[in-house]
Amino acid sequence: MDVLSRIVGIILPVFLIIAAGYGYARLRGEQVTEDMAGLSRVNVELLSPALLFSALASQDFDLFANLPLISAGLLISLGSGLIAWPIARLFGYDPRTFVPPMIYNNCGNMGVPLAVLAFGASALSEAIAMFVASTLVYFTIGVWIIESSRKGPRLSMRRTLANPMIMSVLLGILFAAFRIPLPTMLLQAMRMLGEASIPVMLIALGVRMVDVSFAHWRIGLIGAIVCPLSGLAAAWGIDQWLALTEMQRGQMYLFASLPPAVFSFMIATAYKQEPDKVAAIVMLGNLAAILFVPLGLWIGIK
Repeated sequence: MDVLSRIVGIILPVFLIIAAGYGYARLRGEQVTEDMAGLSRVNVELLSPALLFSALASQDFDLFANLPLISAGLLISLGSGLIAWPIARLFGYDPRTFVPPMIYNNCGNMGVPLAVLAFGASALSEAIAMFVASTLVYFTIGVWIIESSRKGPRLSMRRTLANPMIMSVLLGILFAAFRIPLPTMLLQAMRMLGEASIPVMLIALGVRMVDVSFAHWRIGLIGAIVCPLSGLAAAWGIDQWLALTEMQRGQMYLFASLPPAVFSFMIATAYKQEPDKVAAIVMLGNLAAILFVPLGLWIGIK
């Protein structure tokens, strides 16, 4: 019961911020939706990259000790996508809409604080490692899926590497690998920028929910179930052969049980890839987290 109350304590503020965005958009009208597009771009190109880089470049992050978890995160993200693809075909959903949110779970604004609450402050490094792994998969394979079958030029490797999220991860890994120190004031400024990214993502989702139709509840419900169950299935397979410490094992199952990321909605909006359906997947997925996250924690610590 204590774990459940802690999980509710993390999830409830998330929905209160989403509700604030929704209420503000209702009050101010369509102009807010138009203005949010520019703020979302700032988030994708500045705030979220700052969050990732500052976490990796911190002297508290040990890259080599976290390589097993980074590997697990990569495999869970890929495995979730492989499981979700035939399910999308089975239900007649566009894989470009359904599969990417299954690849990228809410390991940032939900997974990191949950990990600290469940395993203590020392768990922050492991949570960041899995966040990095999921981000790498999503902004390469996930974005490639969204762009597939589109008319016009495809995303080149050069453009992939130029993506601010990928650049921040690669630079952060470089700083972590060679233990390159950053001036304290610079690192603190980047942390402040990064911390702003999470409420901006949630407010943007709330604003978008004004236009969400209840007609999309079915795809939202299917996505809410498939994301954590496919992640847990992949984690179980990894658990059979990858040697992990007790802490890492618990972190892996927590990561696997998380719902679709709010960020996937923002990318769907940027690419105009049925963002209303992705918003439904994200909303119902995060509601369902109150069931699936305790399941992941129970499996991971038993």
